[in-house]
Amino acid sequence: MDNDISKLKIERQPLLATPRKSRHLGRWIGIGIAVLVVTGIGFSMANRPTSVQLTSVTQAYPSQAITVLNATGYVVAQRKASIASKATGRLEWLGVREGSTVKAGELIARLENADLKANVAQAAANIDVARARLQEARAELQDASRAHDRALDLKQQNFISNAELDQVKARLDRAKATVAGAQSGIGAAAAGTEAAKVAVANTEIRAPFDGVILTKNANVGDVVAPFSSSAEAKAAVVTMADLSTLEVEADVAESSIGKVKVGMPCEIQLDALPDVRLKGVVASQVPSVDRSKATVMFKIRFVEKSDRVLPEMSAKVAFLERELTSHERTPKMAVNPAALAGDGKEATLWQIVDGKLKRVPVQRGEKLGDLQTISGPVKIGDKVISKPTDHLKEGGAAVVAEK
Repeated sequence: MDNDISKLKIERQPLLATPRKSRHLGRWIGIGIAVLVVTGIGFSMANRPTSVQLTSVTQAYPSQAITVLNATGYVVAQRKASIASKATGRLEWLGVREGSTVKAGELIARLENADLKANVAQAAANIDVARARLQEARAELQDASRAHDRALDLKQQNFISNAELDQVKARLDRAKATVAGAQSGIGAAAAGTEAAKVAVANTEIRAPFDGVILTKNANVGDVVAPFSSSAEAKAAVVTMADLSTLEVEADVAESSIGKVKVGMPCEIQLDALPDVRLKGVVASQVPSVDRSKATVMFKIRFVEKSDRVLPEMSAKVAFLERELTSHERTPKMAVNPAALAGDGKEATLWQIVDGKLKRVPVQRGEKLGDLQTISGPVKIGDKVISKPTDHLKEGGAAVVAEK
C-alpha cells in the first residue's frame, strides 16, 4: 500500500480577481437609477395640481364710503293692535285670514249673539208698549182737562161744592203725571234698546284702522273672552298692523349716539332682500337707554317703500354723512384685494375652469371699505382664487383645498 500522504492534499484554487471595469459599470447603473427616480419625483411634483382656496366676486355699494355708523334692528309697525271682543262667547264667524287687507270699521269676526238680538227685538217692543201707554195717558189727560173746565163753570154757579171741584183737580193732576210717566217710559225703553244693541255690537269684532291681518289666533267654534279670563278661552282673535307705519328700530351703542341725529339720511338693507337697498331717515330717538345692552334705540322711517317689507324682518342700517346721489345707489362689482395679482390699474384674477388655471385680466377701480371695485370679463358670484401666488401658470392643474 502506498502510504504517500501527499495524495491526500486538497488543492486550493486562487479566487479570480473582479475586473475593475465591472465594478465601475455597477456604480454607473446605480447612479442612473437614482437620477431616474429623482427625475420622476420632480416630474410628478411639477405636474401635481396646485391646491388653492376660492373667494367670490361680490357687489359693493358706494354708500360704504360715506357710512358713519352701522347698526342692526327689526322692522316694526308703529300702529298695530291685538283685536279682541268685549263680550264672552263662542266664535260664530271669522271673515279674514293672514294677509287680508281690512278697512277701519270693517267686520272681522262675530260671536254667537242670537239671544242678544232677541233682547233688541224685545226692547223695541217695549218702546211700542210705552208709546201706547202715552197715547192712553194723553187721552185721559184730555178728558180730565174737560171735566175740570166744566167743574169750574159749575163752581162759579155754585152748582158743585169745593170738595167735588178738588176731586176734579186731583184727577187732572193724576192724568198729567201719567203722561209724564209714559213719556219717561218711552225714554227708558229707548235706552234699553240702545243697551241691547250695544251688547250685540260687543259680539261683533271690527277693524280699528286700515291695515293688514298679521296672525289669526282663534278659529270658528273657539270660546273668546276678554282678557282671556278662562284657561281655554282666546283673548285676541287676530292681530293686525298698519303697514304704512313700518319703521326700523335699530340699537346704537351708547358710546356712538353722538354720531347719529334725527333727520340723518340712512340706507336700509333687509336680510330677506339682500339685493334691495331702501332710502331711510332717522325719525326719532327713544329717550332712554337699555341698561342691559348699553344701547339707545333709534327709529328709522322708510323714505322708499316696498310691498315686500314685512313686520319683524331683520334689517341693517347704514347712517350716512349725506344724501346719496342716483349714481351712488348703483352697486359695483368688487373683490377682496388679496385676490388681485399685479400692481397698478391693470390686474389679474385667477379662475379654475375644468380643473385648469385661467388668467382673467381686470381693471382696478375705487376702494369701497375693505373691497376693491373691478371691471372686466367676470360677473358677480364668480369664484376666483383668493390668494394667488407667483408660481401659478396658465393652463396648470389646480384643485380647491378643503377648509
